[in-house]
Amino acid sequence: MIISTRRQELSLLYLTKGAMKLKLQTIEQLEEWMTKPSQALVEDMKKIEGDILILGVGGKMGPTLAKMAKRAINQAGVEKKVIGVSRFSNGSLREELESSGVETIAADLLNEEDLQNLPNAKNIIYMAGTKFGTKDNEHFTWAMNAYLPGRVAEKFKKSNIVSFSTGNVYPLTSVNKGECSEDHPVQPVGEYAQSCLGRERIFTYFSHKHQTPVLLFRLNYAIDMRYGVLLEIAKQVNAGTPIDLSMGQVNVIWQGDANEYAIRSLLHCSSPPKTLNITGPEKVSVRWIAQQFGERLNKPVQFINEEKDTALLNNASKAHQLFGYPRVTLASMIDWTADWISEGGAMYNKPTHFQEREGVF
Repeated sequence: MIISTRRQELSLLYLTKGAMKLKLQTIEQLEEWMTKPSQALVEDMKKIEGDILILGVGGKMGPTLAKMAKRAINQAGVEKKVIGVSRFSNGSLREELESSGVETIAADLLNEEDLQNLPNAKNIIYMAGTKFGTKDNEHFTWAMNAYLPGRVAEKFKKSNIVSFSTGNVYPLTSVNKGECSEDHPVQPVGEYAQSCLGRERIFTYFSHKHQTPVLLFRLNYAIDMRYGVLLEIAKQVNAGTPIDLSMGQVNVIWQGDANEYAIRSLLHCSSPPKTLNITGPEKVSVRWIAQQFGERLNKPVQFINEEKDTALLNNASKAHQLFGYPRVTLASMIDWTADWISEGGAMYNKPTHFQEREGVF
């Protein structure tokens, strides 16, 4: 056991040092690093029984999560499938996943026939949902985020379910009095956040009803070079656009680390559900982030408004106790984002709206 632990520590040290020196300039380099499983994930994959079905694999995080899971399975030398379910409106994504060894099923989860035809996998990672475009389309948001989870929970009552959620279920809290831990009372602002709490409540109801093991995965904010809080701030600095400081502090986590935590969470599902906050260990100043990009991009930084005394901030110490600290540091993410901007890297047009204080998305 001591030898195994030491090997994991050395593996983590190697990966961390590698991250410090790494330069990400192409999508291929980005995906290679983002989907690289740690030895801890490989060891956990040996303990996860049965196939892994990812519902909503077509979102921002789903493709890299699926590829990471498949790479971990291969390295663990075990036999299990990773199956990704999506409408696959992007014509190339399905082929991309299948070329990585991920099986795919095209389905509209709101279509009852499509849902019932899905295989009864032992492990479900539930990533389906909607956020942006909620305003003026609230009925669809509630259908995706609160109605559909009930149908999924009935269909997969004998499975382990990791359900993606959001830190938006918490209220804005004082930046001087500590971040929200899992036992902090929820107080979602706006219909998107309310519907996400609805998703949690529905999965909790069916977990009690069927003794289904569930884990509620409250995430904010995942960082990929192609989208995320850091990219948005870097783009503004690079363009000379003033940075709004109204939401003066944020939490961030490398998307690869968040994906790994989600897969490993399959071993920690329970009834009643377990709740985990998922983010990095730092409470980060938006002003400081902008100044860091100003130095790296050699651009002056402008600000508007002043920092409020509240922000959306989560404490993820329980997740760090279970899984260890994130492998990728904040400084590395900032370096990589600056390089990505400088090299004209590909970007998604999917802003996080992390500055939003009224819950309107």
